[in-house]
Amino acid sequence: MKRPTYRASGATLPYGNLLASHDVAMEGYFWRFTMPGSGRVVIALAGINKSDGGNWSTLGLAAHPGGFLRTAEHPSGSADPRILGAYADNAFRGNADRLQVDFGDSHLDVRISNQRFWPHRRFGGSSYFQSVPALNQYWHPWLLGGRVEGSAVIDGQNWDLTGAQVYGEKNWGKGGFPESWWWGQAQGFTDPRACVAFAGGQVSAGPLRTEVTAVVAALPDGTVLRLGNPLTSQVETTVSDDRWTLRGYSRKWSVDIDGTAPIADAHILPVPIPAERRNVPGALEHLGGTMSVIVRRRGTIVWKDRSRLAALEHGGLDRAQAELTRREQLPQDR
Repeated sequence: MKRPTYRASGATLPYGNLLASHDVAMEGYFWRFTMPGSGRVVIALAGINKSDGGNWSTLGLAAHPGGFLRTAEHPSGSADPRILGAYADNAFRGNADRLQVDFGDSHLDVRISNQRFWPHRRFGGSSYFQSVPALNQYWHPWLLGGRVEGSAVIDGQNWDLTGAQVYGEKNWGKGGFPESWWWGQAQGFTDPRACVAFAGGQVSAGPLRTEVTAVVAALPDGTVLRLGNPLTSQVETTVSDDRWTLRGYSRKWSVDIDGTAPIADAHILPVPIPAERRNVPGALEHLGGTMSVIVRRRGTIVWKDRSRLAALEHGGLDRAQAELTRREQLPQDR
């Protein structure tokens, strides 16, 4: 059997191309559009998955408020090996400049310009973990803002997305998703240039197993900081059914994040089991949670704010199935 190349193990050298496909079991693409004026949020996702039978896709479109969600197991899919790009026939077409999603009765079509790309060339969101081969998951928040023009049809209603605040990320790994993870992202702060994201979970590669959380904060003054290296900038994380509490710190910076959302309001999103060509309930994701953030530089507060349109997620197959079962057992309205 031919051994995978270094990049096909999921790893990326420093200064390498994080946006192109790594040709691993799952390449995940995610966009989020936040509209503070209307209180609306739209997300779109695609997982380009590999199995013995060829590529297939996990697709999703969801919105807040109202609990709208459309998902699909699409029979084909491709990820661009040169630049950022995810494609599933006409059902999903996404790159750095344009995103089109079509579920028939609901769809989205936007153009993105003036992108605020990830500014640090050496490492991405996973920092030096990106260079470790065969991790179960890698993460990179490549888009921290931009100009949006377009619209979506959500459950029969036209939503104008022009002027929305936009965020984009990519994740990939050898076997899908970790056993357990937590994630969050927020715009909709007082200053539209602010963007905060975090991602953490159980990271493994062979006998290596550890728990890692990364925090990224794009500040209104243009600073983009990342905390979460175990030796130099630790992040302490406590996550429960309805609360996400993180404190990241380095010699220069500290970031405190407190997120809240009731579990009953979460979307239950699918995650792929690539080799089995099927999706399963895997992530409890809120699209309209509350996130408070305080950023300090050498102990002095340089920025603080609160968003009431935050994404907050707790992932894990057992957790998602338990919540789905709980909801199915609730009395139905007559």
